[in-house]
Amino acid sequence: MKGKGIIWQAKAAGHDYAAAEKYLTLLFTDREAKRLVKLLRAAPTTEYAAKDLLRASQTHLLEKNSPHVAEDLKKIRKGKKLSPVLLVRGDGGNGVTLTIADGYHRICASWYWDEKCPVACCLASLAD
Repeated sequence: MKGKGIIWQAKAAGHDYAAAEKYLTLLFTDREAKRLVKLLRAAPTTEYAAKDLLRASQTHLLEKNSPHVAEDLKKIRKGKKLSPVLLVRGDGGNGVTLTIADGYHRICASWYWDEKCPVACCLASLAD
């Protein structure tokens, strides 16, 4: 599905931050999850290859026909903007992987489009 690039919004949508916080409360205390989301809101948008995000997070690629992946692929084909993904940096020295707080399906859709394509990301670090 290589072709034109993916168009990304400048910042993640409000509901993405809420979803990220909900997910992060499964991994961290409520207080720490709120702190991480505050850092994500302030983080600049940067880009990483879809394949690298999957590798760093040690997550598996969702199926192409997974409803959210298929929906995002449709948006990409139509030239609609996608929301940047929200990430919490891992710690390779301590065996902690990258955490995809929100946007797993967008990363997978990006990989199907072009595994090397840049994915817009907001990245927070536990150390910040």
